[in-house]
Amino acid sequence: MPEPTLLIEAVDRLADRFRAMPQSRLLAAVPGHVSRATAGLALARTLAAVAQALEGRQPQPFPDAGAFAAGDQLAVAGHDLAAAVAVAGGDPVVLPVSLGALPAGGPADPAAVLGEALAAVAATAGLCA
Repeated sequence: MPEPTLLIEAVDRLADRFRAMPQSRLLAAVPGHVSRATAGLALARTLAAVAQALEGRQPQPFPDAGAFAAGDQLAVAGHDLAAAVAVAGGDPVVLPVSLGALPAGGPADPAAVLGEALAAVAATAGLCA
């Protein structure tokens, strides 16, 4: 299984990129999203929902705090997921949302969740380059 610290490092790098973007880049459209900020928020919402599921909680709404908060929201959600994976053990979890190749409603083990989360962060980083 990949180490949860790899997810922390990946989301921190991407979050820093979002924090450093000028408003014009944050608000510019990217494929599948009205802006880079909404792409970051979508990833943060997915990571947060999966983290809550790993913790045995019902996913709570993840607010849109605006384009300039996208980096911070992504960092918080990524750190939460890394922490949830670290303590999850090997028991599968039912995903409330799709995460890469892992479908919503399907069972997924924490190692697969971590791998798909890393891939999702890399995909969003590529999309928002």
